[in-house]
Amino acid sequence: MENLEEIRKEVDAVDAQLAPLFERRMELIRRIAAYKKAHGLGVSDPAREQNVVLRGAERVKDRDIREYYVSFQQEMIALSRDWQRRLNSGLRVAYSGVPGAFAYIAASRLYPGAELVSYPGFEQAYLACEAGEADVAVLPFENSSAGEVASVTDLMFNGSLYVNQVIEVEAEQNLLGLPGADRSQIRKVYSHPQALAQCDEYIQRNGFIVKEYANTALAAKHVAEKQDITCAAIGSAESAEIYGLEVLEPRINTSRTNTTRFAAFSRMLRLDKESKRKMDKHFILMYTVKNEAGALAQTLNIIGAHNFNMYNLHSRPMKELLWNYYFFVELDGDVATDEGSSLLRELAPLCDRLKLVGSFYTH
Repeated sequence: MENLEEIRKEVDAVDAQLAPLFERRMELIRRIAAYKKAHGLGVSDPAREQNVVLRGAERVKDRDIREYYVSFQQEMIALSRDWQRRLNSGLRVAYSGVPGAFAYIAASRLYPGAELVSYPGFEQAYLACEAGEADVAVLPFENSSAGEVASVTDLMFNGSLYVNQVIEVEAEQNLLGLPGADRSQIRKVYSHPQALAQCDEYIQRNGFIVKEYANTALAAKHVAEKQDITCAAIGSAESAEIYGLEVLEPRINTSRTNTTRFAAFSRMLRLDKESKRKMDKHFILMYTVKNEAGALAQTLNIIGAHNFNMYNLHSRPMKELLWNYYFFVELDGDVATDEGSSLLRELAPLCDRLKLVGSFYTH
């Protein structure tokens, strides 16, 4: 029969080997955290984390032990995320609006634990990142109902920042009231005109008086300060939490398809040439073409010839040149490949100006 103390000594010996490996792993995580901060990337990468767990499980032959190894890896990943958040706790993220607005929600989901800094407008937030006052700027650039956010598209073209992450945020509208209030007591609702329109059927069914406000978060703040139990706001659950309101009724918007895409801008371009993850990769090109017949068509033909799927194309007027336009093209695929490099080389002679705006995965 084996001696318990001898077995425990072997366990201790294994632990002694694990400790320096754990320390080495966390030092590598420190480098990853620095890279993510420099490139404006969020801490969590669910696809990468899942891949690590799956590959790790394949290394364990004993099926009974394998499930425990999976749990061990998941805990290790959670510790790595916590370590990155601590290292990047000084990350400053600029956004336009007030706490509780959808830009705030997007920024907090991309960068949990970061310092979120409010700016009064898109340009101010963008310039703050350019100037180094913020590490990242999170701004909306497209809405599923209203289309592009023109001023942000112009900033993309004229500015120096790059898009390194994109997140989609659904505009889920809720009826927000004072603590203890009941829906039957509500007579008047405050919100942004677009949010009011999204909830028009609900508002009419309940006979509410509507009052327009600059944005949904400010409407929630107004109701909290007004302290009138007959007044409510229409906005996000996050706004309710921030301003001390309660969700009297969730998801009151008629349309469930109103989604806004937010881009995370930073001062460095992310090109993961060594990454094995190629699925769900996208990139954005912006360019002007020479004033020649067929010039735009030639650029589109080159994109198609390199097998990049173009799923978004629109034009914007150039403010400094009357009746001249630049083009915004969003594509599926990885530009950090030989095919991507070839694409850019072939486009360059046809374009007066060609800009790779960003390379990213969508959250």
